[in-house]
Amino acid sequence: MNGEPGLTYVYAVAAGTPRLDESLTGLRGVGDAPVTLLDPGRSGSPAPVFVVSRVPAGEWREEALRSRFEDLGWLEDTARAHHDVVQALTEHTTVLPLRLATLYQDDDRAREALREQQAAFSARLALLARHAEYGVKVYIAAEAATAADIPAEARAQPTAPAVDGIRAEAPAQPTASAADDPHGEARAHSTAPTDAPSPGKAYLRARRAQHHAREDRYLQARQAADRIAAIAAPLATHAVRHPAQTGPLTRGENGENVLNDAYLVPDEKAEAFRTALDEAGQGLPGIHIEVTGPWAPYSFAVSSAPAADTADRPDSRS
Repeated sequence: MNGEPGLTYVYAVAAGTPRLDESLTGLRGVGDAPVTLLDPGRSGSPAPVFVVSRVPAGEWREEALRSRFEDLGWLEDTARAHHDVVQALTEHTTVLPLRLATLYQDDDRAREALREQQAAFSARLALLARHAEYGVKVYIAAEAATAADIPAEARAQPTAPAVDGIRAEAPAQPTASAADDPHGEARAHSTAPTDAPSPGKAYLRARRAQHHAREDRYLQARQAADRIAAIAAPLATHAVRHPAQTGPLTRGENGENVLNDAYLVPDEKAEAFRTALDEAGQGLPGIHIEVTGPWAPYSFAVSSAPAADTADRPDSRS
């Protein structure tokens, strides 16, 4: 940082293991900063350590972060760099991910926080050892209501084209008179009943069918949720239900997200968990089940590192 004052950025708490520092060789974090370990500075049995980088104070103080968090490009790049460091660590040790932009004034302040929470961190790391997080989402299939879904008789009738701004009208059909049709055949033909519904009735019938189909998809989603819960009960140790993802940016080809769960699964049960969930959607054509992972246990880690700095300490933000 060329002598510029710096802050200590903390990515995660990790279980201290032999040669863990060697696994960080060449690893870069936020702002392309090198990633290192910060231990509590006490001798004895292996203790939890912070995984850290030094970042420029001018770019990471609270007042600077207020504007930076409104820059979606910067936020996306920073979140990805933070996540990449955490995921890299999971290949070598148990990890408690911390929130994006968890910062301390210096290494001494960070080390003080680490010491204060050493017992809590150790207990949580023991709980998560040899486990991984899996995300499970249920989507209702995207509706494909197009003109083709509505019977032809329910669609709007074509209007005669306009020529030079004047609407052309179809010529009136001659009316048969009694003299032209002494047997009344024309009148009988014109008043003959038809089985075809009116355009309005056909349209309402089609919309009613779409409504019933949508209700059926929600029913299938509830059935899928029950199946998922039954599958997870003997295979996962913990579960967290997150809010369903909403908004225009979340409505992709999968459809509407109605379930967004996270499960903590022991490594030895992971294959059985995924296999069972792959079969959970059978017989439910209106829904889609998405399983992701393994991930670092974001949903089951501590919410943030303890505050060890004074009032001028930058906030920990997510």
